[in-house]
Order: sequence, then structure tokens, then C-alpha cells
Amino acid sequence: MVAENPETKDSSYLGRIAYMVKPGKLELRSYPLPEELDPKAVLLEVLQTNVCGSDIHIFEGRHPLLKCGGLGHEMVGRVLRLGSARNQDSAGQAIAVGDRIVPMYTSVCHACENCNRGITSHCDHAFRYFGKSDTAPFFHGATFSSHYYVHADQPFFRVPESVSTAAAASANCALSQVLHGIDKANVGLDQTVVIQGAGGLGQAATAVAKERGARVLVMDMVPSRLALAKDFGADAVLDIRQYSTLESRIAAVQKFARAQGADVAIEVTGVPAAFSEGVSYLRPEGVYVVMGTISPGIKADFDPGAFVRKSARLMGVNRYPPRYLHAAMRFLEAHEEKYPFGRLLDQSYALANAQEAIEASARREVQRATIIPEHAERSIS
Repeated sequence: MVAENPETKDSSYLGRIAYMVKPGKLELRSYPLPEELDPKAVLLEVLQTNVCGSDIHIFEGRHPLLKCGGLGHEMVGRVLRLGSARNQDSAGQAIAVGDRIVPMYTSVCHACENCNRGITSHCDHAFRYFGKSDTAPFFHGATFSSHYYVHADQPFFRVPESVSTAAAASANCALSQVLHGIDKANVGLDQTVVIQGAGGLGQAATAVAKERGARVLVMDMVPSRLALAKDFGADAVLDIRQYSTLESRIAAVQKFARAQGADVAIEVTGVPAAFSEGVSYLRPEGVYVVMGTISPGIKADFDPGAFVRKSARLMGVNRYPPRYLHAAMRFLEAHEEKYPFGRLLDQSYALANAQEAIEASARREVQRATIIPEHAERSIS
């Protein structure tokens, strides 16, 4: 249970935030909702927000900068209020109070060096609101909260009516991220893809790769995750507990690929040891996409000679341009009935139990924990 902040516990608050006072400790804080919105801002009620691997890293103190502040970024919310100049989302779709939307968790200024070079996912001001959820308008930069303030420089998109809230909740991290990574790797028809890790990103990557016409092998050590990967379209799964040596895993990949290795390997485990062996699964001139290992300063053994001799391409993918969040909505609209995105979220928690959700996720006791604030419990569709 998250501790209540006694200094703000009174009848005047209208919203709550699970605030990290230091790594390993959350506190439930209460703040008034903003009385006025910037003209192009949006105030949301948080319907559902998920625990992502990066939230665990921050909570455990592994982020180089964020040592306190709000947590969470993967979410879907319902429009509570609109700024006076806001009546469309970032794709030009009409929005109104009551609509569900998914916001980018980063900002795009369109003026810095990276934005001007077309690298909006690495805007110099991408994280300008992170760690500031205890300053007015309070409900920004973090989604483990009852409400969320979307600033004018945060792209957002309306959730299609047919898409469930549970599926949409995972879009603005996991699904958007893998859509971007798989695009960059040019995954296509009849290619073979090895996915290291069957968590949220791994399952989403499996579905996207299958829709691109690829054959997919998924690796993990949790039987329930591997079973779910089959439902997400995996042609084969590999339980690494049963393939205890790298040589045996390479042989299994080559047998699956019917070649010297896979066309593409995708790392979404966050485990440095997985990165160390990923290139071993590639055929000559294969592509290795690394999306899970995001914490700087953690070292891994790497054989550059093996990488060079294969003429392989190593591709790090972190964050994504706004258009991929819109693409994620379209993907869910077209394919949610085919792939069980709602089943990625296998355990729900109240906002007051956000710390328990993170700790259970870190112990891998759940596939993906989701937090549902009290006001949303009866309105999830």
C-alpha cells in the first residue's frame, strides 16, 4: 500500500498521484486539479495505466537522472476538459469531452536541432515535464495518477470506438515502439525473425512481424509467456531453460530459419546477457534490433569480431515519432480481434497499490501489471 502524504490529506483535493519520494518508495499525494487549461491543453481522467520495464528501472534507482517524481507513461485516458483552442487530436480527428485518447509521453518542440533534423523522437525537450508532477499543474509527466494533463507540445490521438481500453493502454509504449523498430529493420514477407523476450514488447512485436508476413520464433523462460506468444502468432517458441547452452539455441534458430540464422533478431528483454548473444542468431548481413536494454552503465560482453564477420547491422531503437502512436491505434482497430492484446494485462491494482504493482512486475510474478484508478473501475470498456 502506498503511504498517504499527511500534509495534503484533506477534503480539498480532487486528484491523486503515486509519487516516488526516493527509489524504492512511493507516496500517495493529493493535489487540486488545474482551474484553467492552456488553450491547446487537455485534462484527462486516467482510465488505465501500465507498469513498463522502464518504470521498474526508475523505481529501482537505475535511471541516471530521475530519482524522485511521478512514475508511469503507458496509459489511456478520458477527456475531462479541453483547452479553448483544442477540438482536434494530432491527426486532425475531432475530439470532445468523454472521448478516450492516448497521449505521447514525450514532448515535441519542433524547434530544436533534433526536431529540425526530423528526429522528433529525440527532441531536446522530450522529457521537460518528467519529475515535475509535484508542481502546477501537477498532473503531468507521469500517469500513475487519477488525472493527466496533456500539454500543447504532446501529440495525442483519439482511440477508435472498437478498440478496448485494455488494448489501447499498451499502445503508447509497447506497440508503438515495436512498430517503429520493425519498420526500421524493414521486416517483410518470408523473413525469419527471432524475438528475445515474451513480455509486452515481445508479444506486440510478434503480432506486428506476423502481419508483415514474417515467420517468428519467440524465446523466453516463462511457460505462460511462451503460451501467450503462440496466441500472438508465433510460429515457434523456445524455452531457454530447455536449451541451456548458446550452441543449442543457435542450432534451434538455424533449424527454424532453415538457414545460417535469422534475418532479424529483436531484443526486448532488458537483460544484458541477451544482448551479448543476439548477434549469434543472425545470418550474414542480418539485422539486430535492440529495444529492451535501455539502462545506461550496465555492461555486457560483446564479440565485435563475430558482428563484423557477419556484416551484421546493429540497431538501437529508443522512443518513436508521433505517427507511430497513431499507427498503433489503426493496428489495434484492424487486428484486436485477431490478437489478445487485452490479455497482456494479467493483474490489475488500485492506484494506492502502485508500489505493489511495480514490485510484483520486477519479480516477474505478472505478465504486465495495470493500474486502474478508483473513478475508472466501472467505466472501462
